[in-house]
Amino acid sequence: IDAAIAVQMVLTLVEPQSSGIGGGAFVLHHDGKKVEAYDGRETAPSAATDKLFLDTQGKPLPFIDGVVSGLSVGVPGTLTVLEMAHKEHGKLPWATLIQPVIQLAEEGFKLSPRLHSALLAENYLINDLVAASYFYDAQGKPYPIGHILKNPELAAVMRDIAKRGSQALKDGPVAEALVKKVRQHPTRPGSMTLQDLANYKAKKREPLCFDHTVQTTGKTYQLCGFPPPSSGTLAIGQMLGILNNTPAGKMQLEQGLPSADWLHFYTEAARLAFADRGQFVADPDFVQAPGGDWRTLWNAHYLKERSSLIGAQSIKVAQPGNPAGTKTAFAPMPAQEEYGTSHISVIDKFGNAVAMTTTIEAVFGSRNMVNSGQGRHGGFLLNNEMTDFNPAPGVTKKSGQIGTKPNLVAPNKRMLSSMTPVLVYKDGKPVLITGSPGGRTIINTVACVVINVVDFGMPLQEAVAAPRLH
Repeated sequence: IDAAIAVQMVLTLVEPQSSGIGGGAFVLHHDGKKVEAYDGRETAPSAATDKLFLDTQGKPLPFIDGVVSGLSVGVPGTLTVLEMAHKEHGKLPWATLIQPVIQLAEEGFKLSPRLHSALLAENYLINDLVAASYFYDAQGKPYPIGHILKNPELAAVMRDIAKRGSQALKDGPVAEALVKKVRQHPTRPGSMTLQDLANYKAKKREPLCFDHTVQTTGKTYQLCGFPPPSSGTLAIGQMLGILNNTPAGKMQLEQGLPSADWLHFYTEAARLAFADRGQFVADPDFVQAPGGDWRTLWNAHYLKERSSLIGAQSIKVAQPGNPAGTKTAFAPMPAQEEYGTSHISVIDKFGNAVAMTTTIEAVFGSRNMVNSGQGRHGGFLLNNEMTDFNPAPGVTKKSGQIGTKPNLVAPNKRMLSSMTPVLVYKDGKPVLITGSPGGRTIINTVACVVINVVDFGMPLQEAVAAPRLH
């Protein structure tokens, strides 16, 4: 956990477009005996309503208008969740873990090709005065690859974090600057308050684990991942279960890659899993699991039933199933758009393992960079996680309302996530730690990597580099 914390702090500086202290994270930790899930997903401000992203006519705002605003910023959770995991498992003092980023922020780091290309492709960040003066030169052009970028403002924030931990973003000058940034956004101000920051709590949740038997070898692996508000582990469990009920379970690679027939079965299994994801999954503190248990979605009889829907032709748009045999009042939710995110995999010589997926949501998040206004240069970016909620309050047909969506904005609610940190075990020992950036494509990326390693026996680098299907 110490290594994961140090990595995240440095990523706030060197990969600011993807993750950092202005966002949220899921941390899966294995201590040699048990797996624990630490939920640092952002929450909606207490004044948020399901009409947050509607215009004056009651229609959803264009997606990017919602993103680049104060409305899109969720209450950050990354620092709080890392602090919680560190209290339970950390070995080094907290302040020691913050030192590398302080030093790098002061001395500067070489602008990477990846950050440079993200800046070239970016249209909105330059409108934020703090970000413009940090990322761009006097002509408004992104600094070149290799330019030494110094961030004394972030160094000052990190010094406070080294002393006060997550409290540094809950009260004091940086917390005040954060709230001011959100509430005084020039086009669409948000409602976040200091009270929202002070009230944020990380949560420990029960991880979701399932067995997966490879039909060609008979070997059984155990996969452990994150429960809702993440949707990834549930979907992957369904996909693997459905595939094992089809001829795909016994198919081998052809010339080092999956065959067209295998890809057909895989695509259909993914469609079926995503249909259930859109129907049932959301913040478990607000939405009940089918039949009161998320594992009903993995019921062997149910997955066999779902697999029977796969024929020779594509089902095109899959419909959700009925895993618990009960009617649901929920309407299926529309697709989420999300792009950013970082994934960190760590293992040490003692067998302690961390799979951590962490995000500010879109590339450069809400394009709001926080600076305490002390005249120092730089800062950190705020998330746009609120756009992971569904933008419109309900689904109506001429006959009247047919149900709300499970992933609607509500005060203090966590938004549905595709982040999928996963630990794979063989005989009780971790053999694979994986996860991915990429929004909704995360789920298929992780599923493909797991299948490539576990079912097809690919070496890890090949498994990650292989083409993927979404």
